[in-house]
Amino acid sequence: MNDCKLKKLLDNYENQDIIKPVFTLIKSINDSTNNLNVEKLYQQCITFIEQAMWQGELDSKLLDIYQKLFKEFENQIAYNTVLDNAELDNAELDNRHDFIIAIPVADRPQHLKSCLDSIYTLCETYNYGGRHNGKFRKIKVLISDDSKHQSNKSKNIKLTEIYSNKGLEVIYFGQDEQKEILHSIDYQCTQNITGLAETEIFYHKGASITRNITYLKLKQLQNKNKATLFYFIDSDQEFKINTLINGENKEFYAINYFYHLDRVFSQEDISILTGKVVGDPPVSPSVMAGTFLEDLIYFVNRISRSNPDQQCKFHNDIKNQKDDASYHDMAELFGFKSSQESHSYHCTLSNSHNHIDCFKNFASKLKHFFDGEHPTRKSYFQYENIYNSLIPARTIYTGNYIFKPECLKYFIPFANLKLRMAGPVLGRILKSELGTQFVSANLPMLHKRTVNTIGQSEFRPGVEHQDTSIDLSGEFTRQFFGDVMLFSMIELTDQGYPANDISSTEINEIINRTIASMKIRYITKRDEILLKNQKLLELLENPDNWWSNNSDLRSAKLDFLTFIDNINFNFGINASIYKTINSNTVINKHQKLIADAIKEYSEDIKTWQNTLTSYSI
Repeated sequence: MNDCKLKKLLDNYENQDIIKPVFTLIKSINDSTNNLNVEKLYQQCITFIEQAMWQGELDSKLLDIYQKLFKEFENQIAYNTVLDNAELDNAELDNRHDFIIAIPVADRPQHLKSCLDSIYTLCETYNYGGRHNGKFRKIKVLISDDSKHQSNKSKNIKLTEIYSNKGLEVIYFGQDEQKEILHSIDYQCTQNITGLAETEIFYHKGASITRNITYLKLKQLQNKNKATLFYFIDSDQEFKINTLINGENKEFYAINYFYHLDRVFSQEDISILTGKVVGDPPVSPSVMAGTFLEDLIYFVNRISRSNPDQQCKFHNDIKNQKDDASYHDMAELFGFKSSQESHSYHCTLSNSHNHIDCFKNFASKLKHFFDGEHPTRKSYFQYENIYNSLIPARTIYTGNYIFKPECLKYFIPFANLKLRMAGPVLGRILKSELGTQFVSANLPMLHKRTVNTIGQSEFRPGVEHQDTSIDLSGEFTRQFFGDVMLFSMIELTDQGYPANDISSTEINEIINRTIASMKIRYITKRDEILLKNQKLLELLENPDNWWSNNSDLRSAKLDFLTFIDNINFNFGINASIYKTINSNTVINKHQKLIADAIKEYSEDIKTWQNTLTSYSI
């Protein structure tokens, strides 16, 4: 057995009292002759150090020790186990879970690169499963490409080669192979789930359809001789967390996701686990405008009373809200308290600067909102022991969920409608069917809506950029009818759907009631948004403000005015989304699509089960 090197690391750590229990464990490790006991002792050390490093703000020195301890732990496991094609007397196989990480991507090569880099760095940092023949043994990545542009497909293929050559096996699942898989099944029967293979446009099929096709590929990749978990993430996420150090946002590889997930799925009776996100909100800008305008009004009021040449005072501590969806205009719909207070802007400039610089910098970020950033209400990681955080779930975060292979039967429902809220809809169904085997845990990923080099998302369905104008109507429509689907589904599952048959009449009545209720909510929020937008305009154009006659600030003021114009364009009286939800023709069309999808879902379940059973690898 390798000697434990942890004591040497800890001897140099200043706060010895906080880690005293670890020294007792280290002695036990060095004295032990039982390999199984050694592994358990390492796990106890890991738990102690993890708790110690999160007492207050993250202790970066203990984090370094924590990461090195995991590498030593992996060396210990490797010393006592057999690699896949090796033999060693009195050794055992490493039977921990393998992971296949599935990443649907559409025209986001820069996002994908950051995502893959985070996976590779996580593997390097914690070394879960170790390497064999230069490759990480227990981690594979599957890229499901839904891109339109050949240049982006080529970049994605190149990324798979780059990271595979570095030791992280990345498999490219392109559109030709996706079609090939669909041709191997009766895709005419699964078109509600997987779409059609015989179509001229086989790109931008939507994340839900792409995920469902990927389920078939995962079944193909599954090694039935190994315990495997399938892990779906989004391309604009990274395997790290953000936290506050002295009031500043910092990012760390502070969670060994694979280690914790292996233990949770080994020790608990669960089938599907969902994490969440930190960083940018996981919702559409179409349901965040009210809260952001509230914060902008607060900011402009404050900065207008500040001396423009004074050292910037907007470096107040960031508020660390605990899972309260404070960014959402209709948070109460999801069981959260509506935010009644303004949030302060935290200036991100680091060098010496004044309020003029702060004003300019914030103004330059306003357009990011329309791609999903909320500059005043980001969320930050809050430590809670992962095993204590396990609770029954009701929502799938489709950018962060993990499941056993037998759960491939739970496809993303109503995928062909291409609505938002697919995760919450699936979550309600899973809750009704799996109960406590469907859980959430404190395993968030870092969510970044925009790319620094271009100041916006590379591609976001339903968001159209034209010069300074940004049109949210496509995403807004998907959000509105996604909410209709979700809250109809909540009422239906309360009545036992899908296990219980619900009459067509009752389904139609539920959908119509939900549409009427949602229309009232959306229009009420629109009225509030427009009042706030007008107030912001009046504050900004007050001739007494110090930026009014400053030619150097003309561009910054124009950024504010452009933001205000885009709010009016997307939320104003003549905005196309409100014409949509007030059009009987459009409402009736979507009502029928949703009702038909709900009625056909039971048959879709049977079709999918038969497809998985008969699907030949």
